[in-house]
Amino acid sequence: MRTSGILLHISSLPSEYGIGTFGKEAYRFVDFLKKSGQTYWQILPIGITGYGDSPYQSFSSFAGNPYFIDPDILCDEGLLKKADYAELDFGDSPDKVDFGKLYQNRYKMLRKVYDNFSQKNFPEFETFCRENETWLDDFSLFMSLKEENGGRPWLSWEKSLKMREASAIETAKKRLAKEMDFYRMTEFLFFKQWFKLKEYANKKGIKIIGDLPIYVSMDSADVWSNPDDFELDASLAPINVAGCPPDAFSEDGQRWGNPLYNWTKMKHDGFAWWRRRVAFSAKIFDIVRIDHFRGFEAYWSIPAAEKTARGGKWVKGPGNALFAALKKEMENLPIIAEDLGFMTDGVKKLLKKTGFPGMKVLEFAFDPNGNSEYLPHNIDVNSVAYIGTHDNEPIVSWLDNVSEDTRTFAEEYMNLSSDEGCNWGVIRTLLSCRADTVIMQMQDILGLSGASRMNTPSVVSGNWTWRVRGDCINDWLADILYKKTSLYRRIPNENGNF
Repeated sequence: MRTSGILLHISSLPSEYGIGTFGKEAYRFVDFLKKSGQTYWQILPIGITGYGDSPYQSFSSFAGNPYFIDPDILCDEGLLKKADYAELDFGDSPDKVDFGKLYQNRYKMLRKVYDNFSQKNFPEFETFCRENETWLDDFSLFMSLKEENGGRPWLSWEKSLKMREASAIETAKKRLAKEMDFYRMTEFLFFKQWFKLKEYANKKGIKIIGDLPIYVSMDSADVWSNPDDFELDASLAPINVAGCPPDAFSEDGQRWGNPLYNWTKMKHDGFAWWRRRVAFSAKIFDIVRIDHFRGFEAYWSIPAAEKTARGGKWVKGPGNALFAALKKEMENLPIIAEDLGFMTDGVKKLLKKTGFPGMKVLEFAFDPNGNSEYLPHNIDVNSVAYIGTHDNEPIVSWLDNVSEDTRTFAEEYMNLSSDEGCNWGVIRTLLSCRADTVIMQMQDILGLSGASRMNTPSVVSGNWTWRVRGDCINDWLADILYKKTSLYRRIPNENGNF
């Protein structure tokens, strides 16, 4: 079945409060997707962002980002007064997220919410806490201790807490009971608003594609509460960390710094942590994109003492044993495999064995001297095709920055013209390709420049901030998209056929 969708992260939605939320603009975007004939809304990871503001480095792989909780919905529910947040400074740019101001003021607002919340009776809150206790209790204690320790990473905490000695943990739970309830509340409100939005989207025929990073942050509740699942030494410091090897784009490679999994231990317990994580993701999303799929076949292991990725080596991953364990728990795994990067025969065999659709990116296709598998005529039907991902330049700036030979080949292949607009010519090419599913970045639909790029890998600051202006999401644009999507037979009817 041929379908299409749009990639736009929650943070990039318009709003009056400094960052996109689960409020009225999210519902308006769902309506836009429906009017434009789309089937999917793809987003980035929705976890709490920390240092660097990256959604791929979160304090928990289960918890949601409180920044996305909509203040107006809280006001309608009687948990806030407009005056409680109308004057707070969440940032004044409609185009960029100011994470510093959000950090300073969003939690001030949520503390006021907690004062009102704690005086009310929410039976569904107790149900939520009970149903999510396998991660929620550790997360709420982790965040409470982190705040008590001035935000410092857990490796620098008092030894008894760092090592999770039973007596120290029980004492902390009693001491921080109120603070833990605050963090439980933020998660309750987050998922309450999220599931209501998801239900609305699903009723409109829109499915949500969520994003699951392969690795978790070292400074996270995941590692602190499950140290045996990671390659840590006796003091719980990482032995080896994740990254990718030197290549044509980076002579030092990339040292991400995430702790590596102890796959031997994980395999021994049937990959219990991964089964919980993927089952949870399958509950909150309709389809899950797993980032850096090639790391399950083999991953780049860098000694933690190394400052660059040069000293790393390839180590065999869990392979299909992990996915076989996941399929035992969930018969129909709704997964997209992010199989970009250095592809070996082993990775290709693993992808084929799992049956998951891989990803194809047009910006990687136009080697004037080659016949790339990403060229539209070579793309597998069982694929999800993109112009570019959140890590790539918008197509307008990509065309400006590639070599003259590459641009000439791309223009001739896709028959690009200034009359049509180069971004629309590339979108036409994408929609017409063989892949079952195609996803368009909102930046490319709008024909925006490189200033709208979501992320530049290996650049520490300035990423993840782009936002779309509200007037860009309109019926005129939806009508254009609908006609193009229909032309290439990507609007299924209620029976699943065009």
